Amino acid sequence: MDGMMGHAGMAATAIRYLRSVGAPTTAAPPAAHARATAARPPLRAVRDDERAPLDPAEFRSVLGHFASGVTIITAPGEAGPAGFACQSFASLSLDPPLVAFMVARTSTTWPRLAQAGVFCVNILGAAQGDLCRAFAVSGADKFAGVRHTPAPATGSPRLADVPAWIDCTIHAVHTGGDHHIVVGRVEALGTDPTAAPQGPLLFHRGTFGRFTTQ
Repeated sequence: MDGMMGHAGMAATAIRYLRSVGAPTTAAPPAAHARATAARPPLRAVRDDERAPLDPAEFRSVLGHFASGVTIITAPGEAGPAGFACQSFASLSLDPPLVAFMVARTSTTWPRLAQAGVFCVNILGAAQGDLCRAFAVSGADKFAGVRHTPAPATGSPRLADVPAWIDCTIHAVHTGGDHHIVVGRVEALGTDPTAAPQGPLLFHRGTFGRFTTQ
């Protein structure tokens, strides 16, 4: 009994304190909640002097510990096909079927893909590191000596001997800092049963690697 009275007294004291400082002691009705929400200050961008100090080299070093697969994104064009090596690729949605990749806003290849409005994701196998390097350079004829056929839905270059490919139309493009986030709707996809069972090409801490099962 004394314990119950003690708790009641503590509760009464807490309520008196909340009332004295103007805090609500009961749940606010919906209208009051809406007014409180409306009174909140608007969101604003973070100013340069408010940003946490961050070393770009350290950023790359830390994020480089995340291993990823490697792809080559290709598109058709009147002046010839375009393509670039891309590790920032991911599946996004099953219904509708969407994928996404990120490309630097300074990329000279991206405007050609944007103009085409379509692209093909060529997923690379473990033995295709040289092919990836060829598409990672700027200004060269990346398709020189590279066999490819039109992807069935968009006509984007489907590179020979890649383990898998995904043929897409551009669904949306968003800005993400110094990159574009490109969302593609999958129109067709498949695997190459004749490709050697070599496993995926992986990228980790600036070098290529292979996946092994244990």
